[in-house]
Amino acid sequence: MRLLTFRMGADTRWGLSTADGVLDIAAAQEELNGDARPFTPSCDRLAELSELLERAKGHEDLFFDEADLQLGPCLPVANKIICIGLNYRRHAREANMAEPKAPILFAKYNNCLASAHDNINLPTTRYQYDYESELAVVIGKQVKRVSPEEALDCVFGYCVANDLSERELQMSAGQWTIGKMLDGFLPVGPYLVTADEVGDPQNLGIRCWVNGELRQDSNTSDMIFSVAELISYISCYATLEPGDIIVTGTPEGVILGMENKVWLKPGDEVVVEIDKLGRLSNRMTTTDN
Repeated sequence: MRLLTFRMGADTRWGLSTADGVLDIAAAQEELNGDARPFTPSCDRLAELSELLERAKGHEDLFFDEADLQLGPCLPVANKIICIGLNYRRHAREANMAEPKAPILFAKYNNCLASAHDNINLPTTRYQYDYESELAVVIGKQVKRVSPEEALDCVFGYCVANDLSERELQMSAGQWTIGKMLDGFLPVGPYLVTADEVGDPQNLGIRCWVNGELRQDSNTSDMIFSVAELISYISCYATLEPGDIIVTGTPEGVILGMENKVWLKPGDEVVVEIDKLGRLSNRMTTTDN
């Protein structure tokens, strides 16, 4: 299944993308099941969601044309956003850094979440703006100290992410989070694709274009620590819960690794695409703040 969110006035609503259009999940739950619970991306609601879709067939009032919708982030609110640094072998080499012996973790926050088509503001007080195409993992079960062999069972789904960064802040402050936590600096979407449709997360092509120029062209098989290993490692120290996001690292081809660094600027368009998950396209802009 392919989930998304869409904006309706001041509300952000969950939808299910189908061949018949986008099913308004909240409206369908209330009309067909008398259920007013908010939808959450938890594994125990997948069967319920499939049944809801079957019951909604023929109820045209519950579906929207996706082209008419203003999409939101495919996960509008996260419990935790845990990001991984230097997790692709060739990216570590381009950064002239040794492959890490354990995953490098840093944080982003809900203010970073943006949609697949939002404009992203670049404050004019900084200029070393960079892109990072990444596979994002959305957790669907509460887990603690899960083994790598069982870790993928707790995944609700996957989505495309762009871990935008301001490199001067990231590198000069002695820690990474300050250069990563700017407003809108984690576009995700357009879809949250359930794990059963994705299959092996370690065999997905991942690409990034800037103004039509291909900058990153890799595969998740180049990860140093697999998705399962990341989930297992993190869960040793923090309980993972439905709605947590793990952003798994970027492949080679970022501006930071280039000899001639031309940083992102207002007007640039960054497109990120991952096999089976779709693509997000964001225009860089500025409001002089």
